[in-house]
Amino acid sequence: MSILDGNHDSRHNERMDDTAAGADTAAPTAAEQIDALIAKHPDWRGARLAQLRAIIRSVDPAIVETWKWMGSPVWELGGIICVGNIFEGKVKIGFMDGAALPDPKGIFNAELEGNKRRSIDYFESDVVDEEGLRDLVRAAITLIADRTSAKAAAKASAKKK
Repeated sequence: MSILDGNHDSRHNERMDDTAAGADTAAPTAAEQIDALIAKHPDWRGARLAQLRAIIRSVDPAIVETWKWMGSPVWELGGIICVGNIFEGKVKIGFMDGAALPDPKGIFNAELEGNKRRSIDYFESDVVDEEGLRDLVRAAITLIADRTSAKAAAKASAKKK
């Protein structure tokens, strides 16, 4: 089974257990941390991140939410699909391998110069192209799956030699 078939690691959605360190309470889950980030921004930015989160998660029920880099919501499925951030005047969704993704609708509008990342900066008056975002998420999942398959094939080939 591939990650597209649902073979994924969902440990990141589980509550981290701090009992070994002597803590009486468990750390919040990634989903709870994302909920808290949204609640911390009761203006349009929190609502926009909640909207983008729902769109991203609607693509595949196997998408896992994680919390990385001291405060960034991350969506993964066999690898990082995209990262969200709230800034003073915008909400950003960044695709780690965005330069390798097809973007026929021209959704990417930031970090366009590099050969790796691409991002979408959403401002208060922007209308979200939901289908365009779903297409990018699907393309990222496919890219991750293809890279994972290629690595596995190369490893198997190397063992035969």
